[in-house]
Amino acid sequence: MQVRLEVCVDSTEGMLAAVEGGADRIELCSALEVGGLTPSAGLIRRAAEMPVPVHALIRSRAGDFCFGADEVATMIEDIRAARSAGLAGIVIGAARPDGMLDDAALGAMIAAAEGMSVTLHRVFDLVPDFGAAVETAVRLGCERILTSGGALDALQGAEAIAAICGRAAGRIGILPAAGITSANVASLLAAAPVSEVHSACGRDVQMAQRAVDMDFCHPTRLTTDPAEVRALKEALLALG
Repeated sequence: MQVRLEVCVDSTEGMLAAVEGGADRIELCSALEVGGLTPSAGLIRRAAEMPVPVHALIRSRAGDFCFGADEVATMIEDIRAARSAGLAGIVIGAARPDGMLDDAALGAMIAAAEGMSVTLHRVFDLVPDFGAAVETAVRLGCERILTSGGALDALQGAEAIAAICGRAAGRIGILPAAGITSANVASLLAAAPVSEVHSACGRDVQMAQRAVDMDFCHPTRLTTDPAEVRALKEALLALG
């Protein structure tokens, strides 16, 4: 079985680098430095031109994943825009104050995404009960769950990811994420029976010092490295 590669990007440059390196799918967002936000209308239009499927992250703001009614309404409009543009899927998540998945918010967003692939994002890593969250995601009709197994990176969470795969029992895909590289993906796949992985395949680029001094940005910015995309893809091909 060939393991597929999803690359997370936040720019047109990143999309082109992911395609150049051989990514099977792209997750498109903006502002990776805060974990990703909904991409702009311009980015979504460019994404529709890509030769691989693109899934748009739908997250209206940074911070936690407890969204109010107005925020959910905004995200539903963003989903409609991505659907209208012809994107293949969306990546969503919402939680209640107790940490459980917000069934109502997720259900409304999934209804707006009719015909699109739906990934439940790493809000899953914050839930108090992985098993219950898997059942909710299956019931709502999500196609996959993006997760690090509740750890800071997928290697640390590999045992939990394997257990989540067992609970999923083939009813929903499990997509490991966080810290996956060409150097460690073999170790992850030896521990967890998954059919796809997610990575930013990034490298840090130095920002202009004046912009840093004015507090407009961090000293470095993560950008997609086509060489690492290619190396990770080649590692997956070799393992497959």
